[in-house]
Amino acid sequence: MKYWLLIVCTSILTNLNLQAQDDSTAMLHQLPSGYLERVSSKARKLEEKLDRKSEKALRQFAKQEAGIKKKLQKMDSISASSIFSNSIDKYKQLEQKLITPGKLTQYLPKLDSLATSLKFLENNPQFLSVIKDGKEKLKVALEKVNGLESRLQKAEDIKAFLKERKRFLKEELSKLGFTKQLKKLNKQVFYYSLQINEYKKLLSDSKKAEQKALELLSKTKLFRDFMKKNSFLASLFPMPGTSVGGQASQTGFAGLQTRVQITSFIQQTGLAGPNTASQLQQNIQDVQSQVTQIRNKISQMIGENGNDLEMPDFKPNNQKTKSFLKRVEYGANFQSQKASSYFPVISDLGLSAGYRLNDKSIIGLGASYKIGWGHGWNDIRLTSQGIGLRSFIDWKVKGELWITGGYEQNYRSAFNRIDQLQNLNAWQQSGLIGMSKIFSLKTKFLKKTKLQLLWDFLSYQQKPKTRSLLFRAGYNF
Repeated sequence: MKYWLLIVCTSILTNLNLQAQDDSTAMLHQLPSGYLERVSSKARKLEEKLDRKSEKALRQFAKQEAGIKKKLQKMDSISASSIFSNSIDKYKQLEQKLITPGKLTQYLPKLDSLATSLKFLENNPQFLSVIKDGKEKLKVALEKVNGLESRLQKAEDIKAFLKERKRFLKEELSKLGFTKQLKKLNKQVFYYSLQINEYKKLLSDSKKAEQKALELLSKTKLFRDFMKKNSFLASLFPMPGTSVGGQASQTGFAGLQTRVQITSFIQQTGLAGPNTASQLQQNIQDVQSQVTQIRNKISQMIGENGNDLEMPDFKPNNQKTKSFLKRVEYGANFQSQKASSYFPVISDLGLSAGYRLNDKSIIGLGASYKIGWGHGWNDIRLTSQGIGLRSFIDWKVKGELWITGGYEQNYRSAFNRIDQLQNLNAWQQSGLIGMSKIFSLKTKFLKKTKLQLLWDFLSYQQKPKTRSLLFRAGYNF
């Protein structure tokens, strides 16, 4: 009876495992139709950005180097000939190397996931049936991802070349009065390296189709097994028993003992043996040494977090490598003023767009709409009280405390037609200076609340006179 019960339980568990495997595999037939197109588009855009930036960096560096050579020739032609004797050959060697850059040697987790997912679909074309023209789109996606890997390796080669040239020129010219020129070269190399790292980070910006596809793939055992054997990370650190590149790996990391080896060792020596403790200690030290080597290897392979950046001899502008849109900061704010004999209760609702010049300064433009609420609780009515045009500059003092200045024009009358705004005499000027404080709140919304206290030093010239002190509350996003 016991044997029959054991057989029935085993059969049930086997069927459940097979059903779970079938269910997980069935999810692959739900791949988003836009996944392959999204991957192709992302790879193509990054390719273009890398090409433009790399060409520009090389061109600018070569131009700077030529300028230094020309200046040195006027000072000391013999030194100029000696220092720059093989500079043309160096650039030609780089040009030849960039024709066939070789395989990417840097591990980028997101790129590894994308490339491996495409290889998986190439080996399992049955999962492309839900995607129209799936095979053709997969072919394009593979070409683009391979092209991106090639461009990234080219960028690494160019970065290494520029760093080496910068080091060489610094050693040769630092004592000849070229400090200013060498600093410019250092800036170019630093910002190029920083820009390449920014492009690598763009790989992690996933759209909905991409996120869903990778999520579905990661839930299936079939893909996880494929990832263990065929990913870039697997080729770096193959596990015992796995097949990488068609060859089975029989051993783990050199110097690292497996559980079976440790168990066998203990059984052979005996826990009470006189040398067991010392031998175990020696093995632990070997393991620690190997782990350190692995960590160093990973640090060398991963450069996307800026680990490969040298310490610059200047204060870098972290906004310099960001795109225009990523340097724009939008905001909304409001202010209210009490009713007077001339004005009702008015609230200004403003929108703004600021551009970050660097980490400490922002310039921007904005506009506001003035809503009238009446003269009191007994006289509540909504009216249009005009519009305003704004400009501002913010400069960081410390932390989230900023000095704010601005110039504004306010039209304080209701209007029905655009041509009414052409009456320049109806506009009032405001010159503002004050302080701004940004509060980072732990809420889903209003995470960057901004409070401002501003002094309008032109308010005393206005007729009728408006308030000289303004308090605004807003939000940046």
